[in-house]
Amino acid sequence: MDHAEQTRVSILSLILHEAWHRKAGSLLLLLAIVTAVALPVAFYTAGQASVRETSRLMRDLGYNLRIIPKDTDMTVFWDQGYSDKTMDGAGVQRFASRDDLSYNHLIAMLQRRVDWDGGPVILTGLATEVSPKGKKKSSMIFTVQPGDMCVGHAVAKRLGLREGESVEFGGQTFRIDKCLAESGSDEDLRAWIDLPTAQQLLDAPGRVNEIKALECHCKAPEVDTLAKLRTELESVLPDAQVLRLRDIATVRREQRNMAERYFAVVLPIVLLGAGLWIALLTVLNVRERREECGVLRALGHSKGRLVSLFLGKNALLGVAGGVVGFGLGTLVAITCGPLVFETPRGQAITHWALLPLSMILAPLFAMAAAFVPTALAATTDPADTLRGPG
Repeated sequence: MDHAEQTRVSILSLILHEAWHRKAGSLLLLLAIVTAVALPVAFYTAGQASVRETSRLMRDLGYNLRIIPKDTDMTVFWDQGYSDKTMDGAGVQRFASRDDLSYNHLIAMLQRRVDWDGGPVILTGLATEVSPKGKKKSSMIFTVQPGDMCVGHAVAKRLGLREGESVEFGGQTFRIDKCLAESGSDEDLRAWIDLPTAQQLLDAPGRVNEIKALECHCKAPEVDTLAKLRTELESVLPDAQVLRLRDIATVRREQRNMAERYFAVVLPIVLLGAGLWIALLTVLNVRERREECGVLRALGHSKGRLVSLFLGKNALLGVAGGVVGFGLGTLVAITCGPLVFETPRGQAITHWALLPLSMILAPLFAMAAAFVPTALAATTDPADTLRGPG
């Protein structure tokens, strides 16, 4: 074993002996490091669960973008609830070839008010939902198979329709796949069928009069998202315009930012508190070992060796604290996270990527917090140290 290896072994041995000799101080230091790791891990893990749950809830609010033909008479649109103009239905597929758009969950439809057995029905043809590259997710709306029909509450009640039975409409036979619950909106007056069949019945082959979509989350508050959406749409569907349901978009954005705000506020407070805690414990440790430091310096040990003794202890406890803090933080998130962020149990999952990150950052944080008192102790004249007070 060469001299360098002997020195490393000697320092490690001194660190372990000192940590064991001063158990209370070592445990308090370990607790500070565990706290500094556990709380950020817990908030991140629970926060990510909250983001997933929020995304699900916000998705259930429905689409917040309506893409309609540019030449739509808006008076007619707001009066009857849909455009009286149509556009090329194949245009929605252009979104699927792009990965730089702020649109997702796009679904093309053709809708028109028609008469069914003496009463109004909004016949709605639905296509399969489309997503841009890399943004494929589960569909936000049901899919209607050819030959099937889904009816709103008012339609089902007026005509006495039941799921599974067959009905005649427009000279064709459909099986009632779903009778939807009352929604309190024009959805109760709709009858959904697949888009190609609706285009055939309404004599509009290949045409649609609306594409509904969901706006992707934009984290930059300075970005005019509506202007961005319109610019992107111009490059994909120049003959269309986009309307954004502002209230739904605002709620979705605020909910998604909630967990990030929690994390941004809590994390600096936790780290500052833990850093001060570690620095104070280091100061107390240095004071307790004042004479020991003086003896070591008087025997010819360098300042670097003293620094290695103090910071080495923090580094070793930092690794242990990183592991324990990760486990404790994950446990807290899984058990207590649903109470803090109001998410269903089982939403919080273990983020294993945080474990190596904790094992690296925790010792660095512990050493950084202890650096100033350690440096002061190492630069103190050994004669002053051994002389004692007075």
